[in-house]
Amino acid sequence: MASSTVRPSTQDHSPEGDIARRLLGSAAVLAYDPATEVDWETPLDRNCHGASPEWSTLYGTAYWQELTDEQRKELTRQEAASVASTGIWFEMILQQMVLRDVYAKDPTSAEVQWALTEIAEECRHSIMFARGAQKLGAPAYRPHRLAVELGRVFKSVAFGEAAYAAILVAEEVLDVMQRDWMRDERVAPFVRTINNIHVVEESRHMKFARDKTRKRLAGAGRVRRQINALVIAIASYVIVTSMVNRKVYATAGLDEERALAEAKANEHHKSMMRSSCAGLMEFLASCRLLTRPALVFYKRAHLI
Repeated sequence: MASSTVRPSTQDHSPEGDIARRLLGSAAVLAYDPATEVDWETPLDRNCHGASPEWSTLYGTAYWQELTDEQRKELTRQEAASVASTGIWFEMILQQMVLRDVYAKDPTSAEVQWALTEIAEECRHSIMFARGAQKLGAPAYRPHRLAVELGRVFKSVAFGEAAYAAILVAEEVLDVMQRDWMRDERVAPFVRTINNIHVVEESRHMKFARDKTRKRLAGAGRVRRQINALVIAIASYVIVTSMVNRKVYATAGLDEERALAEAKANEHHKSMMRSSCAGLMEFLASCRLLTRPALVFYKRAHLI
């Protein structure tokens, strides 16, 4: 474990400053350098999964039953690599939104110093995910063109609660998945290490995003809340539906069209997604962000 974070000495005494100082203190004590913490040198063990099989988009389907053990392992490795690639895409969006949020603020404040620390951690995560996907033997999976362009717009215009709540959605969904994967001895050891690093460090990011979402919504009127609830829901839908690229099936040697059809109808996977988002949906409800239009997108993404 290594950390280059300096303990905060800021005089920022605002409520946001209090939280930021605690997060800075945590980062100074508990942070990782993936370049040295992850075993990048040991060759990939093809007897290992890339993710817990129960999280595979095909788990529980007729097609899954037909696959050999080797095919199942290859599929979970490709799916894990796709999730990592989507994570990189969204982390790039996240970094730009956070940097834009603190652009003109006091750099000596704990809030700005925490924001820069979070960005530094996200940069390390993106490199870690890229190296992890490469070691899993996966191509560079990217979201479809529409998602990329919507992300380009979102990172440029989203602010306040819309930005931080969308950040939270992406982080919370990944967090639940990775908590399962990092404890699963069927998963490749280096992938488990990657998941553990991400879970530990993202817990700080989620705490900050929840706090920022609540504070930005304080005193928000009905129209603003309705608009942002819908924006967050649409962003969530795009993020979640982009996690597993359809090309993973062909790369794993499967019939892409059949796999895609069975994955879309897979009630087990839908149930896993809903259960993973129970806490997130409770938080959004407490912020009055589960409006009727927003629910349409959460249901389509099987998050509720």
